[in-house]
Amino acid sequence: MNHLGLVAVVVRDYDEAIAFYRDALGFDLVEDTRIDDTKRWVVVAPPGARETAVLLAKAATDEEQARVGNQTGGRVGWFLNTDAFDRDYARMRAAGVVFEEAPRHEPYGTVAVFRDLYGNRWDLIQSRREDRG
Repeated sequence: MNHLGLVAVVVRDYDEAIAFYRDALGFDLVEDTRIDDTKRWVVVAPPGARETAVLLAKAATDEEQARVGNQTGGRVGWFLNTDAFDRDYARMRAAGVVFEEAPRHEPYGTVAVFRDLYGNRWDLIQSRREDRG
């Protein structure tokens, strides 16, 4: 069956991005393969993720550099699902993740918007299905 394998996030530096995704968001470093002197294939994913992961793509041109931190024009572009919102919200805040708002309850679940180290906007979200257990 087809599935979405990777989504790219344009980053300024591989190592600082790896540190943020690993240490602040709790992701696993799935792969870090050197392609040439400046390019690497870096993949991170939440623990236990089986299909979709994040490709950390280092900006190589001026146009790409201009997109770092604003890949979606200021909209939330990525949605990090959790089965334990309070646990992950507290852990991420303790690790220095900047949340734009307090958690809120929506018809679809519990959510709070946070920014990655470059300013891209993400949702931490626990769907109503997970809320019910």
